[in-house]
Amino acid sequence: MNKNQKIALGCGVAGCLGLILIAICLVLFFVFQSGALNRNSDFNSNQNSNSNSNSNTDSSSDSNANSNSNSDTSTSTSSSMSDDDKHKLFQAAGITKDPILIQRVMLKIGFSTDPGMSAERDEFVKDHMNWAMRNSDFVRSVISEDAARAYVNAHIDD
Repeated sequence: MNKNQKIALGCGVAGCLGLILIAICLVLFFVFQSGALNRNSDFNSNQNSNSNSNSNTDSSSDSNANSNSNSDTSTSTSSSMSDDDKHKLFQAAGITKDPILIQRVMLKIGFSTDPGMSAERDEFVKDHMNWAMRNSDFVRSVISEDAARAYVNAHIDD
């Protein structure tokens, strides 16, 4: 076996080990996720935005014009996040192995704990496998539980 063949073999083994590591992380994530879904935890969030506008106009003909507008707006946090940001939070939360934190992230990225929503969640997870392979630099940056937890805590309220 020549030098080039040895290098090729080493790269192939390293690539396979990387894929196996990602698969193990995802399996662990799902094991802990299913445990998080069975816990009784309440997370409540309310967000209101009220605006009022009043104007009175008097003219020589004594006419008054009043305009009132009230609007309640609520924003969906998941719609304001890019897919890349959702995948980053998902990856980091899985590495922490903290079921409560994983559940918070799942809610943040738009997945309820309702079993009826599993099709959307399954599609996201399928896409996540490809995302993780394309973003191995990020995965390596949060590979420790401490680094992953720090990333989630820094970005979950964005």
